[in-house]
Amino acid sequence: MKRPKLKKASKRMTCHKRYKIQKKIREHHRKLRKEAKKRGRKKPRKDPGVPNSAPFKEALLREAELRKQRLEELKQQQKLDRQKEQEKKRKLEANPGVKTSNLEPVKEEFGQCKAKNKANSGKQNPKKLYCQELKKVIEASDVVLEVLDARDPLGCRCPQVEEAIVQGGQKKLVLVLNKSDLVPKENLENWLNYLKKELPTVVFRASTNLKDKGKIVKHLKLRKRAPFKNEVCIGKEGLWKLLRSFQETNGKAIQVGVIGFPNVGKSSIINSLKQEQICNVGVSMGLTRCMQVVNLDKQITIIDSPSCIVSPLNSASTLALRSPASIEVLKPVEAASAILSQADARQVVLKFTVPDFKNPLEFFTLLAQRRGLHQKGGSPNVEAAAKLIWSEWTGASLGYYCHPPTSWTPSPHFNEGIMTDMKQGLNLEELENNNAHSIRSIRGPRLASSILFQSSGLTNGIIEETDIPEELPKQKEKQQEEGEDHLDLNSDQESVDEEADDESLAMVLAEEAGALPEESQADESALSYISDKMIEEEDDAYDFSTDYV
Repeated sequence: MKRPKLKKASKRMTCHKRYKIQKKIREHHRKLRKEAKKRGRKKPRKDPGVPNSAPFKEALLREAELRKQRLEELKQQQKLDRQKEQEKKRKLEANPGVKTSNLEPVKEEFGQCKAKNKANSGKQNPKKLYCQELKKVIEASDVVLEVLDARDPLGCRCPQVEEAIVQGGQKKLVLVLNKSDLVPKENLENWLNYLKKELPTVVFRASTNLKDKGKIVKHLKLRKRAPFKNEVCIGKEGLWKLLRSFQETNGKAIQVGVIGFPNVGKSSIINSLKQEQICNVGVSMGLTRCMQVVNLDKQITIIDSPSCIVSPLNSASTLALRSPASIEVLKPVEAASAILSQADARQVVLKFTVPDFKNPLEFFTLLAQRRGLHQKGGSPNVEAAAKLIWSEWTGASLGYYCHPPTSWTPSPHFNEGIMTDMKQGLNLEELENNNAHSIRSIRGPRLASSILFQSSGLTNGIIEETDIPEELPKQKEKQQEEGEDHLDLNSDQESVDEEADDESLAMVLAEEAGALPEESQADESALSYISDKMIEEEDDAYDFSTDYV
């Protein structure tokens, strides 16, 4: 006998019942609107600030600005210290049994740097700290990898840093052409032939699937570090064999420092060699804020470094491409206009599919209309279009290329003896074969679909702390805000010692309140009078609103 099929209950109802439900819902909504109208809308109260009629207004505002600036600098420094502690703990947990003699001086430098940072917290410019970290990486390294963007290799070289490496003693300098998949193969071969006359050069393409993998692994809560696919990274085998041959020739463990300008892919190269998510990577410039030691194996240790500081004496296009703060200092439209002035206009039109333009402002207007970037009222957002161009040009997606110089001339800080010493102890024949294999493996863009860019030549950098110019307070605040935004990416690793930091901030507030100048202490009565007056005005406004209701 077949079992009877169970039918679902019907949701049909009589019209009388349905209309009754709808009426009750309307009455309920009407009641809610009536109550909300009685309560009134609670708008957030705007801070009225210090009235113009208050005595010593300028002095009060100046003191408040200085106090806020000191607290921001102290907070940023404490975040840097916490990040270093977390990196050291993670390094010790990853390799508890490895104790290489070469790592001991680096660890001592970490401790000394931390003590100095605590002593000079809130007083030192962050750029000076980056210069200190960069010099420590150069001093601790036996081999220095200078990472270059293959789209503009000459613009990514810093003569000041290379000169410091040459003066540092028996150190090897190797050039790494990263992002080699964004330039045509013919142009890549020309640059390789030009650069290898002076220094050993490695063709490289770092892994780019780190972000999605990390998200998937973090979502599944399996583990934090995501393994890479070996076939995604190109040039890893050639670079690994080059370092291994030098280590075997040396007969001892070596340390390899990685340096370069922002957004050239220093941390991505380290992650590709380690095949793990060790260093922070992202589209934003200047994510690496301090040196980080990574053990590739028992004999090779690699050190990540902060970006080189760009000198403000460079051209506007160089500052726009190599400096993290250029978009704030030069303003987006000026920075993007400087970049466009050195690009082929015809190829830019074909790449972004816009009509011909006469000046950069017209191009930004056409691009904003093309991409749907509008302001209130429907007018094209020129500033947003300029930021879009700047981000694409400094990112890792837009394909453009530069021609190498027609005649080869060595750099002024290099001579034949130095170039011979740099190549001694390295297996250059094997490196040349690996580079040829890497170029065959790369699927670069066609020459017609890439944009021709006019390089500005070598980029001058700053390596000495005394050469860093003093900044205006507004620029300092902007840089500190940018630094906090970058450091907030690691907020899950920086939850340690927050209570201690709050106590230290409170102590600093108390010390500053006691150490204010006589002028500010004399203004305390005026400040209390102003605050009482503001509270009374707010209370009166509140009483008026309640009486009205």
